[in-house]
Amino acid sequence: MIAFALRLAVSGGREALARLLMIAAAVAVGVGLLLSALAGINAVDRSNERLLWTNTGAVSRTETAPVDPLWWWDHGDYFDGKAIFRVDVAATGPTAPVPPGLDRLPAPGEYYTSPALAELLRTTPAVELGDRFPGRPVGVIGDEALSSPDSLYLIAGRTPAEIEHMPGASKVTTIATALPPSCEHDHCPGLGVRGDAMTLILSVVAGALIFPVVVFIGTATRLSAATREQRYAAMRLVGATPRQVSTVSAVESTVAASAGTALGFGLFLLLRPLVATVPFTGDRFFVEDLTLTPLQAAATALGVPLAAAAAARLALRRVVVSPLGVTRRVTPKPPSAWRLVPLLGGLAELGYFADRRPETTDGQTAAYLTGFLVIMLGLVIAGPWLTMAAARGVARRTSRPATLVAVRRLADDPKAGFRSVAGLVLALFVTTATVCIIGTINENRGTLSGDPQTRVAVEQSGLVDDPPMTDAVSAKLLADIRAVPGFRGLLVGHDNPKAVGALPGERPGFAPNLVLCTDLAQVPVVGRCPAGASVAGVPSWGFLSLRSISQMEWPAAPVSAEEAAALPVRNVYVTTDGSTAAMERVRTLLTTAHPGYGPRTVGDWGSAQQKELAGWRQLANVVLLTTLPIAGCSLAVSVVAGLSDRRRPFAILRLTGAPLRLLQRVIGLESALPLLVVAAIATGTGFAASAMFLKSQMHYDLVSPGAVYFVLVALGLAAALGIVASTLPLLKRITGPEAARNG
Repeated sequence: MIAFALRLAVSGGREALARLLMIAAAVAVGVGLLLSALAGINAVDRSNERLLWTNTGAVSRTETAPVDPLWWWDHGDYFDGKAIFRVDVAATGPTAPVPPGLDRLPAPGEYYTSPALAELLRTTPAVELGDRFPGRPVGVIGDEALSSPDSLYLIAGRTPAEIEHMPGASKVTTIATALPPSCEHDHCPGLGVRGDAMTLILSVVAGALIFPVVVFIGTATRLSAATREQRYAAMRLVGATPRQVSTVSAVESTVAASAGTALGFGLFLLLRPLVATVPFTGDRFFVEDLTLTPLQAAATALGVPLAAAAAARLALRRVVVSPLGVTRRVTPKPPSAWRLVPLLGGLAELGYFADRRPETTDGQTAAYLTGFLVIMLGLVIAGPWLTMAAARGVARRTSRPATLVAVRRLADDPKAGFRSVAGLVLALFVTTATVCIIGTINENRGTLSGDPQTRVAVEQSGLVDDPPMTDAVSAKLLADIRAVPGFRGLLVGHDNPKAVGALPGERPGFAPNLVLCTDLAQVPVVGRCPAGASVAGVPSWGFLSLRSISQMEWPAAPVSAEEAAALPVRNVYVTTDGSTAAMERVRTLLTTAHPGYGPRTVGDWGSAQQKELAGWRQLANVVLLTTLPIAGCSLAVSVVAGLSDRRRPFAILRLTGAPLRLLQRVIGLESALPLLVVAAIATGTGFAASAMFLKSQMHYDLVSPGAVYFVLVALGLAAALGIVASTLPLLKRITGPEAARNG
């Protein structure tokens, strides 16, 4: 029977071959996308594993080894918003441990860099970056110690005396190969991305990508469905058992699905270098990190063809139950209102969690991912009922022949009418939800970019409990900063050991910094002095917050300018013209003058979160650019399939005098009505689902997308209607007299 089924599958002429190729292509796209999503999740885990060594300095680590201790001081730096991870090491003997990616420890005055940092140093003037790293480069850090080809890492050699007094420096005898028991704020770099969060995001993306593809596969499977059902019914009438008919149909679908699965694996391997360049986590992946586990590969290779066989079995259940039912073509039972239950249930689930955000990532995944997937499934299930309701409503208010024929056909068989637009409806829901969520996050976190006054500033200070940076800022440093092209103003915050101007009970470290009013006048973004004052007390947050507080008038301090200028320095705040060259040159001067107290800019402050947002925007673009074309292909295939299956009725109508233009209007209305009605509901559902997710997960109110979104939706609907119109010329070719004679 299987051999007979294979013969039937490939001997049906060009029509059968085209159907098999289309199913195989749909499966290949779906498998390729699914494998890419799975490989992306694995790549996040692999990249995080490469970074375990960066936690070597965490004080909670207790691993020891009988070797010479290694002084370890990890600290961060930035260049133009890009994070640089730097480790200074000093061996106390020949057996000190060596970090991964190196063949030996760097000697004092030597350093290793990642390839990306080496290229950045080569192309950037030394006064902007290279002068921060005294010594000479002796090699590059191997890929096994990097999370991405874009990683900016540096491992520098120092003497023990240069490191031992640095804040956060420690002695280690082992290199970390696992996460530490806990992370202290200043002694645990915590490099890498949250794998659980990215798994959630990629899982949602995979679901959003796979749903339209599944609809496409189902649509392609129904090409020439009427012809095949007639053939299977004839087999039943001549004595074939239901099991034999099921075997034939399953083999035909499994052949195409198996070929498509193989093509999908090939598509994944072909596109893997391209997928690796997509910065899902803010940085690119190494190509070799985009791999599949044996279980994932086996489950995909076996599961997709089995799912196709099951789908074929369900699609032909009418033939199995009653072979004569196919030829009788009775009106199917109309869908009932219970089809709205899954859609309402998915919305109710998200609504339930609107003010009950789960505490754990697993709980959030179960709540939000399940809710969105149930909503997408609910749209597919509810679509036929919504189509029927709309068609019946239009039928009561129209008398035009084409409209009456179209809406009566939709009311009689709303499942077939909705099937053609299901892919576009899902794509529209995914588009709406994605744009709303990403747009709202960007709107609420846009403050990380600062205002124009603070985006030009470079600030240097320690933590509140750290000792002052230096006893005094050298005259040479001040002169060098003022000589930087693009320099605008400079402010020095001095220590306040007597807590002058502090609130009762405040520790000295929390007391306002003493600032000369002549300096404050140069940097009005930090505030102003009262009239006649020579020294003001400015709290630490006035510097650390990197936000404009020019309206603040700080209280005068009962200290002379000479006394304040002689006190140790706690903060340096420099404003520039905002150019990268000026800001990075100032940063380099401050870094080399006060090691261990990293200068910061507004761009650094939001760098990690902005990188995460950029990755989410990239994911949104992938979803939009993938789902819309697939949905368009699904619509075109569905319309063509509907024309092919109904060519005999249309041919008879033409023979009885119905004009071709009337029939074309019928086809157009049958596709346009469910598309516009259910698309409106899908758009509203997308707004509602994203609003509830944002309120629950991030406590944000939904921000309406801009005009670009609405223009894109309008263009998408217009393109869909254009696809329908492009198939109408086929009606003349397939509804000639021979179609009626041979039907």
